[in-house]
Amino acid sequence: MVKRFHKYDSGQGTQYVTRKYALQKLQLSLNDFRRLCILKGIYPREPKNRRKAQRGATDIKILYHRKDINFLLHDPLIWTLRDIKIWNRRIKYAHSIKDAKLKRVRIEKYPKMKLDHVVKERYPTFIDAIKDLDDCLTLLFLFSTFPALKVIKRDETALCRRLTVEFMNWVIAAKALRKVFVSIKGYYFQAEIKGQLVTWIVPHYYPFQPQSKNEVDFNIMTVFTEFYTIMLGFVNFRLYHSLNLIYPPRFNVQLDSEASQTDENTFVSERIAALTVDLMKTAENPDGETPMEDEEELDLQLFAGEGDTEKLQKLKEESNSLKRLQNLFKGLKFFINREVPREPLVFIIRCFGGKVSWDKNIFIGATFDEDDETITHQIVDRPNMDKKYISRDYVQPQWIFDSVNQRKLLPTNKYFIGVTLPPHLSPFVKAGADDYVPLEEKALRDPSLVEKHVPSDEEVSSDEEEEVAQKENQEENDEVQMDYALEQAFKEELEDENEEESEEEEEETEPVQKTAEQIAAEKKEKMAVKPGKVHKEDPKKRRKLKEQEGNLMARMVKPRHKKLYHKLLKERKTKTKEVTLLQKKRKDIEAQEKQDRRAQLKAAKRKAKA
Repeated sequence: MVKRFHKYDSGQGTQYVTRKYALQKLQLSLNDFRRLCILKGIYPREPKNRRKAQRGATDIKILYHRKDINFLLHDPLIWTLRDIKIWNRRIKYAHSIKDAKLKRVRIEKYPKMKLDHVVKERYPTFIDAIKDLDDCLTLLFLFSTFPALKVIKRDETALCRRLTVEFMNWVIAAKALRKVFVSIKGYYFQAEIKGQLVTWIVPHYYPFQPQSKNEVDFNIMTVFTEFYTIMLGFVNFRLYHSLNLIYPPRFNVQLDSEASQTDENTFVSERIAALTVDLMKTAENPDGETPMEDEEELDLQLFAGEGDTEKLQKLKEESNSLKRLQNLFKGLKFFINREVPREPLVFIIRCFGGKVSWDKNIFIGATFDEDDETITHQIVDRPNMDKKYISRDYVQPQWIFDSVNQRKLLPTNKYFIGVTLPPHLSPFVKAGADDYVPLEEKALRDPSLVEKHVPSDEEVSSDEEEEVAQKENQEENDEVQMDYALEQAFKEELEDENEEESEEEEEETEPVQKTAEQIAAEKKEKMAVKPGKVHKEDPKKRRKLKEQEGNLMARMVKPRHKKLYHKLLKERKTKTKEVTLLQKKRKDIEAQEKQDRRAQLKAAKRKAKA
């Protein structure tokens, strides 16, 4: 017999399955299936040919790989989910017959999901877990600011608070912080852990307000939080033991106290107070690992015997720059005023070796008072202060962030009280050749560029005269260019006429034999250096040539790459459009500032005359 091949029995028709098929195969509800997929890291897939993958169906369905579903069949979490379903039914029955004792017993025996094996499956090595810390930290820092809600339990938020504080204390002990930035979303932090850069966001602290619309599905977010709390607990344990630190750390405040769980302000003050505590170290490292600082020193010693190559020189410069950054605020004492957000500043100052305190009458955990004469900097965010000390600098909070990003202590005169602050540049943006780069960032990249000079009153008054002079010079240049162009055109016409006349004369007269002296004179004229003519390119012709070149390039592109080519062209157009808009915006702002300075100068002159 000849074997018959049926349609969709091979290829993409057998590789993908629908969600309905997966639910029937696993015998789970939709909520349990979603929870299991989130915990195991399995997501829907997009096939190359949807019609073949859906066995001829044209409607859009949610598809999964058949291998992923078969992988879920053997996971022990499925049996735990089925047991939870059974125990929910038993508790519901005990509640219906009003048997409180039976209900309490069944609640105590309620099955719990263990995710230890899931963390080990998804992250075979410790470096893999660190690479995935970005989303984990961002979500847990967000949940640590939530109060107890209908979906989010109080134990979950308390656990997120404890784990995030432990991680921040490790970053302080290891001096692993590298970059900081303030935006409308929150505070961006970047730390270097085991050679990997980890970036996370800490949201601005605002009192939680319940929303009328349920636009966010907290049920799905709590599943992610359930997995990330287990993962961060493992990571914190390994990180603390890598620095010979006792885990869990011991703080001078109780983060899980009843007052902190009911009052958000109390919790925030307790969490900030926990950042000022020095962590306790163990006598020996049980894992036999060397601390991170020793690893860096060993690496430099290995390269010391080799020749001073360029790569080695760069490594030495980077290591020296990193050491200076880690001790940026060493020996400095900071006092934070009550109006300044304390948590990010305390975290940053402690990461770089500084000492910090605040008003002990309002917040707990203060280490020294405001009248301490050894304070070097006081961070203020108000227009003026009544009482000031001569022995310290009064700066705005942006000075801390900019100093860290520049890896040096910036001059404080630009950050005094009431002074207009310089722009806060993002250290995470790497602008290319075609991107818009602000003038301040250009000056930071190239120190030879002089900072933009703020004109004085006399210079502002002479701006109008300079503009008039520039306009007059421009008009004169235009006139000269027009005269030069007319003169050249007239000369060309005369040359054409002379050539025509000479041709007619040559036709009429017989050729005359030239002497040796005339031939030598002609050769000398040809060898003589003549002044060149200025060639001005027509912008219309240049634009037309560019369009023609683009059309030729588009013809040379293969048909299967045309979509990609047009996509790249579209991206380039949007980028150039954004750059032009930003440049125009910058010019408008500078023109408005100039106009304001003129108005202020005129008002000052009127007052002086009056």
